[in-house]
Amino acid sequence: MRFSWMLAFLLLVQQSGPAINLVLEEKGDVIAVVNREEFTMPVPGLETVVNREKLNELLDQLDQQIRKPAVNASLDHFGRIIPEQAGYKFNREAFLNQFYEYFYSNSSLKIEVPTSVIYPRVDSELLSDIKVKRIGQYITYYNSRNTSRAKNISLAVEAINNQVVFPGESFSFNKIVGKRTEARGYMKAPEIIKGKVIEGIGGGICQVSSTLFNAIDRSGVKIIERYSHSKRVPYVPPGRDATVSWYGPDFIFKNDYNQPILIRARAMEGKVVVFIYSSEDINYEPKNVPGGLFNILSH
Repeated sequence: MRFSWMLAFLLLVQQSGPAINLVLEEKGDVIAVVNREEFTMPVPGLETVVNREKLNELLDQLDQQIRKPAVNASLDHFGRIIPEQAGYKFNREAFLNQFYEYFYSNSSLKIEVPTSVIYPRVDSELLSDIKVKRIGQYITYYNSRNTSRAKNISLAVEAINNQVVFPGESFSFNKIVGKRTEARGYMKAPEIIKGKVIEGIGGGICQVSSTLFNAIDRSGVKIIERYSHSKRVPYVPPGRDATVSWYGPDFIFKNDYNQPILIRARAMEGKVVVFIYSSEDINYEPKNVPGGLFNILSH
C-alpha cells in the first residue's frame, strides 16, 4: 500500500516537473520571482500565450519599485555646491526581451533587472555658473513665536529653495510646493479666505509666495499669473502680495531671459529672504519694486 502511494507521488512530480521561474535581482538582491504558469493564458489552438494584462501589472510594479529619481546639484546655506546624483529607472524594453526569452525557453532564468540612467537637470557646472550674479531680492518679516505659521513658512521656503528655471520655462508655486496637508507637515494657522481670517492647513505660505513674487518682479522676469488677497496683508506694501491656494489662485512666472535663473530662499529669525541669481551672461531688465529698508538699500 505504501509502495503504491510513493509511486503515485513520483509520477505526479514527473508530470508537473520543477517550477520554471524567472528570478529578478537588483544589485545582487532578489526582488521578485516570476512563475511562468502565472503569466500563461490558455487559448484554444495555441500552446502558450503571454497574459499581457498580468505582464503589464508586473512592468508597472517593477517601474515603481526600481525607479530612483536623480538629485540636482544644490547650494547649502553657506553657498557651497552639493554635487548632483544620477538616478535610474526600469528599462522596460530590455526587460521584455529577457522576459520573452525566458517565457518561450521552458527553463528557469536568473537576471539582473535592466535599468537606464536618469541624468539630473542641474549639475555642479551649471550651478556654479548661475549662482554668480544676483538679479533680484526681497525680504519680509513674520512672528517666529507663532510656531505653526513659522513651520508652514519654513516648509514652503524649503520647497522653492534651489529651484532652477530654464529659459522658456514657467514656474508654478503650487506645483513646486505641492499640496499643503498635515501628512506633509503643514499645520493649521491663520489665512485669509474671502476677506476673513480663518484657521487653515498651510496658513502663512502666502508670505513665501509674496516674497518670491517681489524678488522675481524686481529681477524683471515675466509674471504670468498673480492675485492679491481679498484683504490687505501686513508683510508687503498694498497690492504687492501673491495669494496662493491649492484649489484656487497660483503664482506663475516665465523665464524669458537667455540664461537659467536660480531661486535662493531662507526662513530664519522671523525673516523670509529670497534672492534670484543667474549667469554673468544674462541680459535682464530689473524693475523698481516698493519694499522695506533692506529691499531699498539692496536694490
